[in-house]
Amino acid sequence: MKALFAKFGIGQVVKHRVYAFRGLIYDVDPEFGNTEEWWLSIPEDVRPRKDQPFYHLFAENAESEYIAYVSEQNLVLDDSEEPLRNPMIGQMFVRDEGGAYRALPTVSH
Repeated sequence: MKALFAKFGIGQVVKHRVYAFRGLIYDVDPEFGNTEEWWLSIPEDVRPRKDQPFYHLFAENAESEYIAYVSEQNLVLDDSEEPLRNPMIGQMFVRDEGGAYRALPTVSH
């Protein structure tokens, strides 16, 4: 079994290599973990490999905020330092005085 290492981590801001959106990583799958139907819905000429980390993002573009699931090969670090506006971020993260996003503490039973 091949060991996989995620290039990005939870709380990092990334942007898509091709499409005009950016987002905050809130979870990472070590390899593809979505449905076959979802994967096949991506045009074959841009369909990512399954054997790489996939990231769950609180994403946004110029028009809207949403959840995205993106392969590592399609992401780059967003070093713009501009705050994100996705309202879902506040449920899991806080932005510190340095501009970094930190996960809120969780309560377990």
